[in-house]
Amino acid sequence: MIPTFGHHHRLRVGLLGGSFNPAHEGHLHVARQAMRHGGLDQLWLLVSPGNPLKTRDGMAPLPERLASARRIADGRRIIATDIEARLGTRYTADTLAELKRRFPAIHFVWLM
Repeated sequence: MIPTFGHHHRLRVGLLGGSFNPAHEGHLHVARQAMRHGGLDQLWLLVSPGNPLKTRDGMAPLPERLASARRIADGRRIIATDIEARLGTRYTADTLAELKRRFPAIHFVWLM
């Protein structure tokens, strides 16, 4: 869900990508700190379908990891999403380019 703001406010959305295998309090702490100190309107937890540079040994299935991330997200300002799987992107640069193309009014902030 993307909130609506006045005409003069450009939505700032932080992107925190990872495998979230499983999502935990450390992820939530980073998300909250980014929200607090980064001037973000929302933060999206980008649950990766799989890092193309890493083995999948020990990796839980995507639906399980997404459910784990949704349990720590509040669903309003911190949102867990599998958008990379739906976009078909695997590399950060491709994901960012596609998000910018689909959501041109949003200012995305990549978090590491």
